Amino acid sequence: MPLSPTGPIVEPAARSGRGVGAFNVIQLEHAEALVTGAERAGAPVILQISQNCVRYHGALEPIGEATLALARQARVPVAVHLDHAEEVALVREAVALGFSSVMFDASALDYADNVARTREVAAFCHRHGVFVEAELGEVGGKDGVHAPGARTDPGQAREFVEETAVDALAVAVGSSHAMLTRDASLDFELISRLRASVPVPLVLHGSSGVPEADLTTAVEHGMTKVNIATHLNKAFTGAVREFLTANPSTVDTRKYFAAGREAVAAEAAKLLGVLGAAP
Repeated sequence: MPLSPTGPIVEPAARSGRGVGAFNVIQLEHAEALVTGAERAGAPVILQISQNCVRYHGALEPIGEATLALARQARVPVAVHLDHAEEVALVREAVALGFSSVMFDASALDYADNVARTREVAAFCHRHGVFVEAELGEVGGKDGVHAPGARTDPGQAREFVEETAVDALAVAVGSSHAMLTRDASLDFELISRLRASVPVPLVLHGSSGVPEADLTTAVEHGMTKVNIATHLNKAFTGAVREFLTANPSTVDTRKYFAAGREAVAAEAAKLLGVLGAAP
């Protein structure tokens, strides 16, 4: 199946009230596992490569090209997305490589600068047929993320989308990046208000800390694209640790990486079911 654009995955899901799983790639085994999980679930999936992942590998092209190749061989629609890019040069490189979408993150800037920089990136990406996500609000790993003042304002969110022409918006509704426990408390009433106010699909970042039942409820209230990374990394690491504990003399990395890959595939398939991602 050809590489899927992100819009044809996310936009129909938003219209029909389904969730879309957007899962992060760290190593090639993650990408392989996520495609396998999506095929088992019979659902589309978005494979995300973050700017932090690019730093880990030292360059975008090797991990990007490998992930794109796996997406093209999948039996379900798979998009490849650049996540949390703060550098315009990295966005341009992803577009040149053929990524399906990019998330440009200027949320650390003040509102006016966020609008100005995001608008420029969105215009560039749209000239090349690339779907653009941006962020408004305080999401993830920051002091005060669960305080009401850190949440995205629906009126400002609508204005931001109108001024930037982005295709999807990541909003702050109570989740936080890199959580190791699943006890984040989402503001479902705010999600409903944002859904009524914002004309593009909503994105939930930091979803690893959200209980499964609350992920389902978030989708029911209007969330569409759901980003999960840390939870899947925990599954991978746990499986590798268990394998090496049981087989301490193993030195062949394929054996314990295979255990991690299978754990992520199984968890990805489960999460896609939780999100109601299958058409």
